[in-house]
Amino acid sequence: MNPSANRQYSMPSTRSSLVNLPALSMSSTRRAEGIRSIVTKSAATDAPAEAGVETFEYEAQVDRLMDIIVNSLYSNREVFLRELISNASDALDKIRFVSVTEPGAMKGREELEIKISVDKDANTITIEDSGIGMTKDQLLSNLGTIARSGTRKFMEVMKESKGDNNLIGQFGVGFYSAFLVADKLRVQSCCHETSDQQWCWEADAGSHKYTIRQDTDKSLVRGTRVTLFLRTVQHIALLAASFWTVTLFLKEDAIELCDQVKLSQLVKQYSQFISFPIKLYSPKKEPIKVVDADATKRKQAAADKKALEKAEEAKTVEPVTKTDYVEKWEWRVENENKPIWTRSPKEVAEEDYNGFFKSTFSEFLDPLAHVHFNVEGTIEFSAILYVPGMAPFEQQNFNQRSKSIKLYVKRVFISDEFDEDLMPRYLSFVKGVVDSSDLPLNVSREILQESRIVRLIRKQLVRRSLEMFEALANKEGGEDYKTLWESFGRNLKIGVIEDTENRERLAKLLRYHSSKSEEGMTSLTDYVARMKSGQKGIFYMAGDNVEVARAAPFVEKLVQKGYEVLYLTEAIDEATITNMAKFGEHELVDVSKDGLILGDEAEAAEDAKKSEEYAKEFQAVVDFLKKSLGERVEKVTVSNRLTDSPCALVTSKFGWSANMERIMRTQAMGDNRSMEYMKGKKIMEINPEHDIVRGIKTLIEEKDFDRARDLSELLYETALLTSGFQLESPRDYAAKVFTLMKIALGYEGEEEGEEEGAQAEGEQPKSGSSSSSASVAQAVEAEVVSEGDPWGKRQ
Repeated sequence: MNPSANRQYSMPSTRSSLVNLPALSMSSTRRAEGIRSIVTKSAATDAPAEAGVETFEYEAQVDRLMDIIVNSLYSNREVFLRELISNASDALDKIRFVSVTEPGAMKGREELEIKISVDKDANTITIEDSGIGMTKDQLLSNLGTIARSGTRKFMEVMKESKGDNNLIGQFGVGFYSAFLVADKLRVQSCCHETSDQQWCWEADAGSHKYTIRQDTDKSLVRGTRVTLFLRTVQHIALLAASFWTVTLFLKEDAIELCDQVKLSQLVKQYSQFISFPIKLYSPKKEPIKVVDADATKRKQAAADKKALEKAEEAKTVEPVTKTDYVEKWEWRVENENKPIWTRSPKEVAEEDYNGFFKSTFSEFLDPLAHVHFNVEGTIEFSAILYVPGMAPFEQQNFNQRSKSIKLYVKRVFISDEFDEDLMPRYLSFVKGVVDSSDLPLNVSREILQESRIVRLIRKQLVRRSLEMFEALANKEGGEDYKTLWESFGRNLKIGVIEDTENRERLAKLLRYHSSKSEEGMTSLTDYVARMKSGQKGIFYMAGDNVEVARAAPFVEKLVQKGYEVLYLTEAIDEATITNMAKFGEHELVDVSKDGLILGDEAEAAEDAKKSEEYAKEFQAVVDFLKKSLGERVEKVTVSNRLTDSPCALVTSKFGWSANMERIMRTQAMGDNRSMEYMKGKKIMEINPEHDIVRGIKTLIEEKDFDRARDLSELLYETALLTSGFQLESPRDYAAKVFTLMKIALGYEGEEEGEEEGAQAEGEQPKSGSSSSSASVAQAVEAEVVSEGDPWGKRQ
């Protein structure tokens, strides 16, 4: 075995690994050098060096690179534990590999483990492994040289021997992340090849020198022990007081990390799936039974008093016990969860998938579905994706990071903030883990860089997610997909808008209420299967709810003729359908817009012929309404879609519908200028078979233009309401309705009679007299109106 294969703590092996390191400006570099000089001077006041201690300097440019590592490279100082545990795991992997050919390599310490302990009094954290260890030369090579990677070298040797190269620490500078929290580092190591010698490597933060000596404490049988001397408040306060301009380069005190609970949390967050046991030396409260002296004394006194009253001899009572707790220190395994994604899907039970989902994502309901897959080939990664059993409570904030995808590299947790890189926004509700060694992370493993590999992984995750949804949709009973749709239906609708590549597949997952399935919901595929012969388009009507959409005048003739109409009841529905434009070969038709064609060519021709006949008959009404309403409507036409309503206001084909106009008005940051361009032109369609329209026609023929104009205004404003628009003047409309109510109650006729009587006597009607004189309603005899004279004008 090549001795260099034992290198454990390492730096990148090529200069290209340094491309992603953040550059420091000249001024920031001078400030960093100032801090380093302060730390070096403080270290110079230490006790004289022991005999046998050798001092070395880092190789070229290490001092500058160390400043970059400590002050710029990592944004989260807690990752130091992840990096050191990863290095320890690599050391254990190496000794396990070596023991295959050298059975005696593990002699004296058979168990492969990682131990973490804390000394709060000394402010130290110690991480120890029973791995391969390092000799003096390897300490010099691996910890004192930039651009060297023991792990990478070890992998090269194993590839030559065709061994397992499943190692984690290919990131080089991870060891030096310890200086994020430590003033001083001590590495004690004993190699399996020279188990009689133990070496100690020490370095101070900010210094470009380190020392190596033969360790007198030979407590290691084999492996490496890393001790971190944490930063203290006093040391940082000194630097801040001396150089206030360099406070940006200082780190906060790390005393809070010197706590078993905090370290346990970090181990579970970053390293819970490491294949070797990680043991934390921590206290445990154990219950014990002890004698309660006070209670026993009271019990004895009561017994003595009772014996005295009975003139009996007092007896000793049984002692009263109570439960107390003692603190017992022990090594406790912190990573008992196993990475089920590394196993074959055939070997994992349903209960294991559900338990992993609940424990990993802090859920309390079983997932609706999951998919477990491994991808091999150009890239290699494993993943498990889940559909949660319910929507999260904070789902309203769609732009908030979901942290749903946990990224691992060789079972080491990297981040849960890459979900936007690995999954599109509309799939943010899908939870899962992705484990790959091919991801293009930067040297700090905190930034996922855009590359072909990321795009391929993203494409696979999206494809597998859609397959999972499709399986739920095709599942017998459909209850699970109903739950998915109620919880995450909006996300899929947004996917139709944003994901053009998968729009066709997502469209098949959409569900809507319709005129033939008001209670349940229907898919577009089922709608097409029920389409009438000769029907070319898929009809839809947008409204606030099913009741509003069903009562809209635009759907009257369609429903009467047996056509199915989809009811779009959510704000995003119309935008979704508009972006789709077509489903398969069928166009999506908004029934509230101009140009609606019903049925096949023969039926359309018949409707057109009938409309022409009505248009000639009601040409005078059309012209009068257009003249009365002016610019408020673009034109007035005879409708082929109304049966019960006298008229409706449709919009031009390429503008906003009434529903979309209402939605856009409610936007907090809406642009009023753009709204004027996007609003659809209003087109008034009248129903020639309705009594009100025929009554207006009669008034026009009899030259009663004032009453016809009043009715036209009321008809237009009522159509605004029934068609989904806002009233232009609610007060004027209310006044007209109140007038009609007065007429119905008989007040209007009484007022007119009093005014006529006053004028006959030569008196002018006084303002406000109508309200006082109409205090009592009079009965009005019913009048029979002939069918040909609806307004009672003919005698």
